[in-house]
Amino acid sequence: MTTDASIRQIAFYGKGGIGKSTTSQNTLAAMAEMGQRIMIVGCDPKADSTRLMLHSKAQTTVLSLAAERGAVEDLELHEVMLTGFRGVKCVESGGPEPGVGCAGRGIITAINFLEENGAYQDLDFVSYDVLGDVVCGGFAMPIRED
Repeated sequence: MTTDASIRQIAFYGKGGIGKSTTSQNTLAAMAEMGQRIMIVGCDPKADSTRLMLHSKAQTTVLSLAAERGAVEDLELHEVMLTGFRGVKCVESGGPEPGVGCAGRGIITAINFLEENGAYQDLDFVSYDVLGDVVCGGFAMPIRED
């Protein structure tokens, strides 16, 4: 991933069902209240990583919208990036049903789309809310690269 070196990256991960999404969103909300410019990228196929930020509104994922349109190249950034609490940018990558297939491919596709469309500009932090049950080795690659 080629993000601006001044952008700090945070990953929330661990066993499923322990409150990662709730903890990450509350932490990021507090940071946003302190004036930090933040984007949260939901990396869980359940796509629940941004619901609190969006006041419980379910968000369409990058992969589900790409499937409807035929390709990720047919998407516009504003269709998959919503603005939540205190201006936090919210994106859900999407992926296969939990426990089936490789969620890493969906995350890589979403992150590449975000990079190519300028989503990583004017940010202080990017947070990744990572699913608890990793089903394939490629999952950690987007976060590990930088």
